[in-house]
Amino acid sequence: MKRHPANPVITRDQIRSPHPALQDVSSVFNPGGIMFGGKILLLLRVQNRARETFLVKAVSTDGLHFEIDTQPLTMKGLEACPHQIYHVYDPRITLLEGRYHVICAMDTEQGCFLGWFTTSEFDRLDFLGLVSEPDVRNGILFPERIGGDYLRFERPNDIGGQNGVKTGSAIVCSRSHDLMNWERTGEVFSGRPHYWDELIGSGPPPIKTEQGWLHIYHGVATHFASSNLYQLGVSLQDLNQPWITLRRGKYNILEPRELYELTGQVPNVVFATVSIPLKTDTQGCAPPYSEVYVYYGAADTCVCLAITTIAELVEDVYAP
Repeated sequence: MKRHPANPVITRDQIRSPHPALQDVSSVFNPGGIMFGGKILLLLRVQNRARETFLVKAVSTDGLHFEIDTQPLTMKGLEACPHQIYHVYDPRITLLEGRYHVICAMDTEQGCFLGWFTTSEFDRLDFLGLVSEPDVRNGILFPERIGGDYLRFERPNDIGGQNGVKTGSAIVCSRSHDLMNWERTGEVFSGRPHYWDELIGSGPPPIKTEQGWLHIYHGVATHFASSNLYQLGVSLQDLNQPWITLRRGKYNILEPRELYELTGQVPNVVFATVSIPLKTDTQGCAPPYSEVYVYYGAADTCVCLAITTIAELVEDVYAP
């Protein structure tokens, strides 16, 4: 993937709001994103100096220059959550059956859950419920039913990390008949000890191609004395049984190298949450020549853009 020379494309200085909680914010990163009304729409994760988290909408005609809302996006129905909520963050957006579904991580007093929200116009998010067990993150919803079921990838947080923060080393697939109740169907793949992706988690929702589902994920190299390195990789999943991995890239496709990726709130991080193919056919497949805009959080501090193509991602999967 090629970084855009204008990176970072969104920084904290661009968050300008009369809202009392959004004055002189600390960071903006890990957005959700999708094509909406012919424009690229992002839901930015904005963090203030109290380390409160808000989602703020931003839209762009060229994918580079964004008009950013001055107010955080309203979330309706959160009072139905059975637990005290601390943060709602890292949204992933999927258009499914005519409606936009937003899967967020939700930190609560009982652990981190996947929260399910829907919207039709992105004027607000409607909370429909917690849709996972506790200690689950990185939920990505497939954009169509497969075998009559809804499918998603997710990452169980079953490893205790530094300072008590939990993480995980395996991506699993779950299925549902109603988008509310989910059961796991099995492991997709796990981390590779001693290499670049020891700990892993899904990035953006998968892209449908003729060859299979392209799945960008993050990998963490933990075998460094002072820092974990967050990088990006890619796999190709079977179209009809996406939990089957046809091929998984040996090499990372993006790693922290630029100053804005190496320094910030969490140094040495590239963390993709959006991949938008600019072309799709009538079957929802992105052709090989289609450009793909990948938005990622850099050092948990700013939003950056990398550009690739479907053909290049497939080539990365099969690199020797």
